[in-house]
Amino acid sequence: MAEAHQAVGFQFTVRPDGVDVKLSQEVIKNIYLSGVTAWKKRAIQFKNGVLAGVYPASPSSWLIVVIAMMSTLYIRIDPSLGMIDAIKENLPQRDYMSVQTRAVLSAILFATGLWLFLIFLLRYTLKALLSYHGWIFESHGRMSTSTKVWLTLVKMFSGRRPLLYSFQASLPRLPVPSVDDTIHRYLESVRPLLDNEKFNQMEILANDFRDSKAARLQRYLVLKSWWATNYVSDWWEEYIYLRSRGPIMVNSNFYVMDLLYITPTHRQAARAGNVVHAMLQYRRKLERGEHAPLRALGTVPMCSTQMERIFNTTRIPGIETGRQRQGTHKYTHTQESYLLPWARARIQYFTQGVNKASLDAIESAAFFLTLDDEPQGYDSAKSNSLDSYAKSLLHGKCYDRWFDKSFTLISYPNGKMGVNAEHSWADAPIVGHMWEYVLATDCFHLGYTEEGHCKGDVNKGLPFPNRLQWQLPEECQEVIEASYLSAKQIADDVDFHGYLFNEFGKGLIKKCRTSPDAFIQLALQLAQFRDQRVFCLTYESSMTRMFRDGRTETVRSCTSEAVAFVRAMEDPGATNAQRLALFRKAADKHQNMYRLAMTGSGIDRHLFCLYIVSKYLGVDSPFLKQVLSEPWKLSTSQTPQQQLNLVDINKFPKYVGAGGGFGPVADDGYGVSYIIIGENLITFHISSKFSSPDTDSYRFGQHIQSAMLDIQELFKPINDKKTVELANHVQLENGKKHI
Repeated sequence: MAEAHQAVGFQFTVRPDGVDVKLSQEVIKNIYLSGVTAWKKRAIQFKNGVLAGVYPASPSSWLIVVIAMMSTLYIRIDPSLGMIDAIKENLPQRDYMSVQTRAVLSAILFATGLWLFLIFLLRYTLKALLSYHGWIFESHGRMSTSTKVWLTLVKMFSGRRPLLYSFQASLPRLPVPSVDDTIHRYLESVRPLLDNEKFNQMEILANDFRDSKAARLQRYLVLKSWWATNYVSDWWEEYIYLRSRGPIMVNSNFYVMDLLYITPTHRQAARAGNVVHAMLQYRRKLERGEHAPLRALGTVPMCSTQMERIFNTTRIPGIETGRQRQGTHKYTHTQESYLLPWARARIQYFTQGVNKASLDAIESAAFFLTLDDEPQGYDSAKSNSLDSYAKSLLHGKCYDRWFDKSFTLISYPNGKMGVNAEHSWADAPIVGHMWEYVLATDCFHLGYTEEGHCKGDVNKGLPFPNRLQWQLPEECQEVIEASYLSAKQIADDVDFHGYLFNEFGKGLIKKCRTSPDAFIQLALQLAQFRDQRVFCLTYESSMTRMFRDGRTETVRSCTSEAVAFVRAMEDPGATNAQRLALFRKAADKHQNMYRLAMTGSGIDRHLFCLYIVSKYLGVDSPFLKQVLSEPWKLSTSQTPQQQLNLVDINKFPKYVGAGGGFGPVADDGYGVSYIIIGENLITFHISSKFSSPDTDSYRFGQHIQSAMLDIQELFKPINDKKTVELANHVQLENGKKHI
């Protein structure tokens, strides 16, 4: 127990002649070292706070400005246009200062004010530059002169060696789209999914909303966008995640897998030790802001706010209302989850005594580590190894993961690892960034001995682990058993299929002069139609982190252009030239929608926030109700590779991650996550529910494979150049008709 270990360090005995106090030198030494470490950390954080606060300038630039201003005193030039003299005359206690002192102090004050003004000027100039998004709409490899000039200016105003949070104050705010644009794009997105009668009804609802209620709701959103750093993110976190009434296991949490082909050591304890060590190194750099900020094109910065809550974060259950509190442990954030049995049990059984102490230890911890007893991982000899691995990471045995923690690190007896992450605090790319660093550090920096043990000497001064104490009365155990049975029913219903597509990858797709993401999304549309024989509302997640506090936006991938392409693929009378032309048109449409979503012109977050405002104001909107109730039967997401510099996969082709996935969003739909690995591999993570008679994850994987191969066939040189020439001609004619 913790009390027993603490008693060893400090002992005292009461005697008739006084109190005999014995202090453990080892404990005192560790207390001293802990204090030194804490003060060093505070000093570094203060220094980094100053550096980020004055970025893109530097503290040394202040000294340069002061020296330059002081030098003007001796050459009798006043660049301040009389302001230094005005400051000199209005200094407090000026009668007690010499003329020389007043002159020097006034020059310093003016120089400091000028320096601060220049910082704000640089910062807002950079913000204005970052508000330009024309570069993202240009064709790949065809950068315009204006974009080249813009990139040069961004680099110039970005300063040198930025820290993780240096750009935060310069990131633009997420703009509020116009209601007309949003409604137009919404109606365009549902047109291929509705027959004429239903579409006309939806059009009437949309137009009525636009003409009657939208203007009032929009004004409140615009006001919020001026006042808050982001008009979406706080409501998104609260209402989509923290006010959700369902269990977060399977329904919200997601997972990330280990390296696909490599297991650095088969010793569970050694691998867990190295990975934990790498994670704490990552946290140390995170606290110091030493990670390089993620930048598109190596220049355009992304928001880093979500990274603040990777460690020491726990989601706390509540009954009715949401709240966030700062825990006693540094960097601990606690948030609301509305799984009522856990919320009520927590209040009744875990708010006092040893239960509270043990729960506080878990909730204030950096992360949760679980040591599993069944091996997992990819095995090419087993057809369902990724299926089992995914289900283990997503839900385990239902009682061996702490789903409320920001993430649970999972260690298997064969040396494999994985992560289960809670979703409310951040999105998958944030966890992915940490995991990329950890895997690279584990394999290429920490390493293992020939016997598979960790390298380095044993630190005998580390404290022993403490067993957490629990007192669970019978009625509490009954609640736990009921919750377990409910969780097991959810877990057993998850139908997972992991699929490695290695026929081709990003390399071949780029040779086809199309976007890899658009290629895969159109393959998913073709697979969906072949699987269900109908089209459905499709969710693809995109990021909005080019804006301050940005999170995600939805790309509605089932477009009219995609539907036309799929129908042509299923039409035996269509030629490959016609199919290829329709594919290119659908791919271009998808890319444009993705770019609009990234630049703040998406549909769904705007409609979501309009709905929240309507609920606050008590405004009834049949249109918004209909929009927010539409099911996403196909939910998709791409896992990005963000730090390609960590591992050279051309030199180490086996050191590639397998990505991650999530549970099905709809009871009768599919969840699909995919990662494009290198030039020749794409991994798909497919989820559905066994309870749905219409879905089958393995079957859908087979449809994806055939769809990918069928689309590839369109780009093969059939009859030499005739197919390509005809496709270009058809596309040109379509373009003329559009114009």
